[in-house]
Amino acid sequence: MKTLHCADAGFDCKAVIHADTEEEVLTQATEHAREVHGVEVTPEMAEQLRTLIKEE
Repeated sequence: MKTLHCADAGFDCKAVIHADTEEEVLTQATEHAREVHGVEVTPEMAEQLRTLIKEE
């Protein structure tokens, strides 16, 4: 299971995204960033987020 903690991306947020693949995590993280934080994820940001994804 791949996970991404929103707080690791610099947000004051307790959301944790879980998915089977990095691509699924990034898709969910992009939606979360847009809907909750009002941030559009650029390709550069997506690559930075990819480095924060952990295997749990």
